[in-house]
Amino acid sequence: MPADREEKRAVTIGQESRTGSALNATLADHRTGTLNTIAEVGSQLGAAVLVTLTLLLTIACAVTKRWRLAAFALFALLVESATYYVTSFAVPRERPSVPRLEELESNTSYPSGHTAAAVAVYAGLVLLLTTRLTSNLAKALAWTGAILLVSFIALSRMYQGMHHPLDVLGGVLVGIGAILVALFACRAAGVAAERREGR
Repeated sequence: MPADREEKRAVTIGQESRTGSALNATLADHRTGTLNTIAEVGSQLGAAVLVTLTLLLTIACAVTKRWRLAAFALFALLVESATYYVTSFAVPRERPSVPRLEELESNTSYPSGHTAAAVAVYAGLVLLLTTRLTSNLAKALAWTGAILLVSFIALSRMYQGMHHPLDVLGGVLVGIGAILVALFACRAAGVAAERREGR
């Protein structure tokens, strides 16, 4: 019985791999100069722009003495980065077998760090923002914007030949995990601060 299960699992993984490879190949076959530029913008939104935004937000929150908000923004990105490096080291996976538009290590495909960071920062910021909004329409628009932005970044990374679809899914899970860890840490810090003040 266990042998049957292993065989079925291998077939399922093989099917997922073929489907993902087909998507990567299709994206690579339809590359153009304009799309390459657009994908590079998406990639930068998940890297340099994201880090800069996080640092500026952290500094602004620190200056206004909103320490928990500053800690949340920075901590979410740090947790995501640490998780990404540990996971990519523990689960080495070759990048898609298509021409890649970036020169990075070929065996660090899983998970997508850009996608994970985008979820951790952009979705994390929207989570904080929507706690201040009273309009359901404004909340829906904010979440729609975050989802579209993360999707754009994820698709850009697949278009560039840097990640398989399952790598992107792994990145989403890492990003959500980073948000949850940051939330719990900030709440715990808040409870500890309230206890100290109550003494």
